[in-house]
Order: sequence, then structure tokens, then C-alpha cells
Amino acid sequence: MTNHLVDIAIEVLKAQGHEVLQSDLYAMGWKAVFDGEDFPERANRERLSLIEESGYAFANGCQTPDVEEEQRKIQAADAVILLFPLWWFSMPAIMKGWVDRVWAYGLAYGYQGAGNAYRYGDGGFAGKRALLAVSVGGPAEDYSPRGINGPLEQLLFPITHGTLFFPGMQVLPTFAVYGTVRIEGNRMTEVDAAWRGRVERLFDDAPIPFRPQNGGDYPDRHVLADHVAPTRTGLMVHVVEAPRPSVAEECGVPVPR
Repeated sequence: MTNHLVDIAIEVLKAQGHEVLQSDLYAMGWKAVFDGEDFPERANRERLSLIEESGYAFANGCQTPDVEEEQRKIQAADAVILLFPLWWFSMPAIMKGWVDRVWAYGLAYGYQGAGNAYRYGDGGFAGKRALLAVSVGGPAEDYSPRGINGPLEQLLFPITHGTLFFPGMQVLPTFAVYGTVRIEGNRMTEVDAAWRGRVERLFDDAPIPFRPQNGGDYPDRHVLADHVAPTRTGLMVHVVEAPRPSVAEECGVPVPR
């Protein structure tokens, strides 16, 4: 399913005149472990601090070539689409390792050497759009508001709000395809049409209205002001309002609210 969605996305985007930069992590043999091998030139050879070494390598142009190439793609992109199967309620380990290594200090966090001043709506990836396309083996009911697995938008919150919105990206509502273990022909046609629509509107659809850190809702940059959503707590309090249903739902592919 994932490769099928990739092929459709590339076709649609190229038809619109966009250049597409692709990273097939398995085909690339991507190194998923973030460790000392990422830093051939060390700031401190006595003690390995991944944050310190990441910042030093990024600032001094001594990152490994594979990391530099992926950062080049991200920095050149107007939008980033992450396509993956849902594995144990998150992205596969190889993709998490891609984030760990590519989201360098000074770029995705610690931007401009200002600590946490630029995050959640600001930062090195500000101005870019992001979209998750997730294939889910289980039925939509399991991921509904009272479903046994929990709502998908909350399971993916560490990715949409943390990995993507944290460094400044505007994140679109997730495109999810459920029951991918077995999909009949008619439903596959619906999925294809829905996905084509989402990709066609990649630069038009409204993003999830996450609350920006520097928009006034977090006076100390840490905790919501007392007057903001005073009766709400939990993950979704950091969303101004419930995300709009995706086009996948309108085309008959269930998406939980």
C-alpha cells in the first residue's frame, strides 16, 4: 500500500509541475541508529553528547554525507510527505532513525542558537507544509474516539505536533487508509481517488490548527495561559479546534474524529 501511495503522489505532483525529491529509506540502506559514528569530527572526544556533537557538526559542515543530503532535500522542499505503515502505533524504526539523525541541533531544534525560542510554529522548517499518509492494518473502529487502540490523531500527535510542528512546519490532517491487510477492488478505487485529491490540494488544504508557542497562548513558552481552554487538558488542548475531516472520509474511507 505504501509504495502504491508513493507512486500516485509522484504522478500527481509531477503533473502539477512540481519537482519531487524522494527518499526510499529501505532501498537506501539508511542507517537508523543515531550514535557516535555520525560525528567523524568530534567537539568533545571525552564524552559523547549527541546534542553537542549534532550542533557542532551542523554548524561546522562536518556531518556525514547521508545526513547532509537528506537535509538538503528538506531545506529545498516546500512540502514534505511522510508515507509509512503504522507499526506499533508509530512510524517504523528506520523512519524514526531518519528523523533522529537529520533533525540536527541548530536546524530542527536549538534554532539560531536561541534554545527553545523558536519552536512549535517557528524554527528551521517554518514555511514548509507536511502531510502524513499512513496505512493501517486494523479497522477504523479500533481508532475511533472510543476505539480500543485510541484515536489515530492522538497516537500520531508525537509526530504531527512534535516531529513536524516543533521545527515550524504547517501540518495537514493525516490521510489514513484502514484495513489494508485486505482491500477489495472497489474500495481501492475510492482510496486512490481520495489520495489523489489530497495530493492535488497539498498547498491548499488548511493545516491542523496547532497553537503556536509564540502566538500568545503560552506566556512563559511552557504552559497554556489560565484563560485558554480552561476546562480542557491533554494532548488536544494544544489544538485550537478539532481538525477538519479529511477528504478520505468524504470519499468513503473512514477517518476517526
